[in-house]
Amino acid sequence: MNVKLRPEKYLRYLYLPNLFTAKRTKEILSVNPTVIPHREEAKQVIVKVYDYDAEHLEEKTLEGVADCFKYKTSGHVSWINIDGLRKADVELICNHFDVHALVIEDILSINQRPKIDEADTTIFCLLNMLYFNMDKQAIEQEQISIILGPDFVISFQEDAHRDVFNPLREKLKSPGTKLRQRGADYLCYTLLDHIVDHYFVVMERLGDKIEEVEVEVSHGNNPRALANITQLRKELIVLKRNFSPVRELVNGFIRSDSPLLEDRHTKYYKDVYDHIVQAIDLTENYRDVMVSMQDLHINNVNLKMNEVMKVMAIVTCLLAPATVIGGIFGMNFDENVNFFHQRWGFYTAVCLMLLIPVGMLAAFRKRGWF
Repeated sequence: MNVKLRPEKYLRYLYLPNLFTAKRTKEILSVNPTVIPHREEAKQVIVKVYDYDAEHLEEKTLEGVADCFKYKTSGHVSWINIDGLRKADVELICNHFDVHALVIEDILSINQRPKIDEADTTIFCLLNMLYFNMDKQAIEQEQISIILGPDFVISFQEDAHRDVFNPLREKLKSPGTKLRQRGADYLCYTLLDHIVDHYFVVMERLGDKIEEVEVEVSHGNNPRALANITQLRKELIVLKRNFSPVRELVNGFIRSDSPLLEDRHTKYYKDVYDHIVQAIDLTENYRDVMVSMQDLHINNVNLKMNEVMKVMAIVTCLLAPATVIGGIFGMNFDENVNFFHQRWGFYTAVCLMLLIPVGMLAAFRKRGWF
């Protein structure tokens, strides 16, 4: 039978970068707020407007950002969603809607910490939408900026091909929903609520991966178990870096005295706050599970090593009598040793080499050493 050996299949585990890739670590931890990041201009910008009240809804895709200026004073609630960021477009629309220059800088920045800022006529908040990439087995982030003003909400997204607001768009098409009957602050709450609720979808996917790694560690049949644990702990860092600031962000809406926020909607923001607190607690639970799995993996490795060492020690002890007897009979002198040249001398030595280890095995077994 021809068996083709593939040593590279096993030697790759000895190459440390294959076990602990530093690229993902650099993506997560290399954030320096003192360095001005370079953002690439979006190739495509999609501007979509939902102008509505309890009776009517206008859904329109605009050709440019200047076409949305009329919705500042339309008399209805307007949601202006911009997919794809270009500096000129962001500055144009923000200047028309009286948005502060520092807010424009925050919108165009990358790797920002989730936060909330209040101005005289607007409330600005910035956070990340999270997605779980099944191919890369990693959490991806998309920064979204939301500006709440009198009767309008402007949202800026980086990626024009995905978001978490499709259920919200379906609600807007139903005239009897609470969303159609409330103001712009309720729309802002709904946006935050969908973002936070999608966090649980990401955590569910990550939880499935944690369960798979836990099975691998329990069975001890995967040499890359430690690398998988390390990778999952990196993804938990991403969750923690996003969840904790979002709690402060939502708390800012709850404690705000801005006239843009109605008192009757405070309870809805409190509901979002409860959800993000629950997500933070669940993240801590995941972290505890990962620490326990890492300890279990290390203990399994040590246990296997102890088993190997015990077997080697027993074999060494069993071979010691034969080594001693063979050494004695292998000496270069035979004076005054009567049975060196006897017929039964060889058989006696062989019997001793066999019987003494058997006796030792019986003694080890009686003591419970194996």
